[in-house]
Amino acid sequence: QVKLEESGGGLVQAGGSLRLSCTASGGTFGLFIMAWYRRVPGNLREMVARISEGGTTTYADSVKGRFTISRDNAKNTVYLQMDSLKPEDTGVFSCYAFDLRSTDEFWGQGTQVTVSS
Repeated sequence: QVKLEESGGGLVQAGGSLRLSCTASGGTFGLFIMAWYRRVPGNLREMVARISEGGTTTYADSVKGRFTISRDNAKNTVYLQMDSLKPEDTGVFSCYAFDLRSTDEFWGQGTQVTVSS
């Protein structure tokens, strides 16, 4: 079983920065596709950023140029550096892992990010 633990959320003023971290325990991290999602109204999740096992990154249009996803396989950790934050970035950010070997999916509990205007 894979467990994902997020950290780094908080309250920041518009224009500020935060860095989220997600550390995985269990499984083979190097075989995970990792992503960050944000919960939106309607209790849905939208993909913010994704990084493949090989390091290829994908971003939602709304965060391109402001957010950077990266991974450190030696630390079993994925990061989301968020710069130039806007009030509309506010939400619960959850870490997601897709195990390429088992095709199982895993979610973290989520961390709150609040951007004040």
